[in-house]
Amino acid sequence: MHLLVVEDDERLSRALRRLLEEDRHVVDVAPDGETGLAIAEDGAGIEAVILDIGLPDMSGLEVARRLRRKRAEIAILMLTARDTVVDRVTGLDAGADDYLVKPFAYEELAARLRALSRRATSPSRVSSELTVGPISLDEASRRVSASGRDVDLSPREFSLLECLLRHPGQTLTRDQLLDQAWPFSVAVTPNAVDAYVHYLRTKLGPEGARIETVRGVGYRLSDA
Repeated sequence: MHLLVVEDDERLSRALRRLLEEDRHVVDVAPDGETGLAIAEDGAGIEAVILDIGLPDMSGLEVARRLRRKRAEIAILMLTARDTVVDRVTGLDAGADDYLVKPFAYEELAARLRALSRRATSPSRVSSELTVGPISLDEASRRVSASGRDVDLSPREFSLLECLLRHPGQTLTRDQLLDQAWPFSVAVTPNAVDAYVHYLRTKLGPEGARIETVRGVGYRLSDA
């Protein structure tokens, strides 16, 4: 993969660059958020960003938000010393695809990157636009509409809707939705799916009724 490491700790960024290049990745390094944004936005070949939250000029959360607006397809792996559930959820809602707490073993970082690479190149990710009835989602532009009305979703709500749209009429269990819509590094329970389905239905308005509850199993998006 072509990677960008945005990390202000020079020793850590040097070590990561050496290890990643030994694994045959192409690696660029940025010491702050502004430089990282400039490289990521200009470097069309960059596939994933390893992003520290604690940068000297701006929060890594802000970097992730800006990257998501400019390059929706790029994968973001966030690094931080903060390990509470609230911190992880904040990072993911800012646009990160995965989250790794410092200190970490390089082998775990490498495994996370392999998972992100598989997710990005899987056949289910090829199509950019998904439409079922009056609900449309464009993965490239991160836009969602219901009966022509724009709907503003959080990254997790977006991922959940994307999963449902890719399997219209099919009943998905809560565990399946967790596996596909939440990064594996996040400690969540099936009850989180119920909460986010509620948020999603509310934001979609009348069209939200198409997300049907299958009692004791999970949910399905009606394609009728």
